[in-house]
Amino acid sequence: MPDRRTLPLGRIALGVAAAALVVFIVLLGVLNPPRKAGVFTDRLGPEQGEQVADYLARARDSLSGTDTADHWALVSFTEPLVPEQIPPNSGGLRIAQVLYQVPVPRVQTPLVAVPVPEGDAAAISSAESAAWLLPRTSPDERATRITALAAARLRSGCACTVGLVLRGPLNGLRNLASQNGIRAVEALPADAVAGRFGVVPLLPDQLDVALPGPNDGPVPDQ
Repeated sequence: MPDRRTLPLGRIALGVAAAALVVFIVLLGVLNPPRKAGVFTDRLGPEQGEQVADYLARARDSLSGTDTADHWALVSFTEPLVPEQIPPNSGGLRIAQVLYQVPVPRVQTPLVAVPVPEGDAAAISSAESAAWLLPRTSPDERATRITALAAARLRSGCACTVGLVLRGPLNGLRNLASQNGIRAVEALPADAVAGRFGVVPLLPDQLDVALPGPNDGPVPDQ
């Protein structure tokens, strides 16, 4: 008579197979750990609420170094530019994005970033593209009027260029930073990846703290 404490061979084999599967899964996880989702913390421009003086010092520090690699960099201006002024204020460096915001007293207008191909003509004509990139629908009547106003002024060639994203070496960026009309040039490390960093320019009317202005003023018809 068989010992009732002895497990049948089939159940033993099933237990061994299950244990082997667990070991295999553990080894698979050790040898091929799951990839962590990318966390992209690079940013060009002041943090919201940052003191402007602190940002200007931080931007200057970002241009120190002796490497000759190209860096992504943000240029912020003392005054908004008309499109024809973009090339003379790029230091001859590759323009990757043109940043537009239509200035209206006590009205918050949208910031529009326009990617541009190489060449001065593309940068100059990018204001029309900025107008097309504005949202076609808005949540309320005031926002609709602001968007329509911004689009009309961009198409008219307004002085609405508030920043540029450039690509160039540190010495070229330092030369640009010393040019009249340039308020700040901030560079990312050379290993920063295109499309994986945020961009918020220092606006000309942000004098003490980098915060949005009031949005309680009347919206002009044009």
